[in-house]
Amino acid sequence: MATAPAQPPAMDDWIFLSGRPPLQEFLGFVTAQYTDTQSLDLRALSAEWRLANNRVQQLEASEAGWADNPAIGAIDDSLTALRDQVVGDPLFQRSSPIVPIGLGVVELDRLVVYQKHINLAYVQSLKTALGASPNPEQIFRFCLPVGPPTTPVRVTRTGQNSYVFVSPSNDFRFLDSAVLAPAQLTGVATFGQIANVVGLIVGFSANYFSALHVGNRLILHNGSHRAFALRDLGITHAPCAIMEITHPEELTVTTVPDVHQNRERYLTAVRPPVLKDYFEPQLRKVLVIPRRMRQVKISFGVENIDVPG
Repeated sequence: MATAPAQPPAMDDWIFLSGRPPLQEFLGFVTAQYTDTQSLDLRALSAEWRLANNRVQQLEASEAGWADNPAIGAIDDSLTALRDQVVGDPLFQRSSPIVPIGLGVVELDRLVVYQKHINLAYVQSLKTALGASPNPEQIFRFCLPVGPPTTPVRVTRTGQNSYVFVSPSNDFRFLDSAVLAPAQLTGVATFGQIANVVGLIVGFSANYFSALHVGNRLILHNGSHRAFALRDLGITHAPCAIMEITHPEELTVTTVPDVHQNRERYLTAVRPPVLKDYFEPQLRKVLVIPRRMRQVKISFGVENIDVPG
């Protein structure tokens, strides 16, 4: 019997923010996305990066200080009920357990960005869900959602002591472990009496559009695709969860490694990468990349030992 031909993988357009990251990082990202690396023209890619770097230098001269002292506005009074709902959600406070967190309105273009790539297919799905002309309430809920996520998750048992969870969301991850008492469980049947349960928890990060307020700058912390989608719709300002960073040591526990390791690039450079750079023709490299899913694999071990009482 003839074997059905393999279906080609689904492909998505991605934007890579070029010119400012090291050339090696740019080439490494591109080559990591393709199995047929022999067909890539690294010389042409390097030439594109040099042009982008020239544009970065021009912006450093013409837009020095662009990211400094961005205004933080107040949430409009018409959205007070929604604001109180978010602030009153225990998940909101747990999303920033170390530094103070509040809500404000930020200008998208002046947000410093560290994420170098944007999935345009995902952006389109966000724009479709939001609509072409969203009202302030819809924008607020888009940026600061309350309630359980609706993103699907598929789980497969891959061995006696292992499970694989798959989701299209890159916010999907291992969250924590916990010891649970029998009273905390419902609908669980087993062949013995339950004494305790070890829970290995997978789920989604607190999906707030958020920024770090560090010195005189706002660094986009979460929600790059939503920020891109809003600006692509012509929306210039958006409600945002803002974490206040007042001591350098706090960066080591509240931010991503790239910001901590490259502080000069984001905190002191006269013209750091900002959100509007994603829309600068000379700074964006569009790549066609196979669609990816986020997979979380959890394995556990059990060992029974008799020890002295």
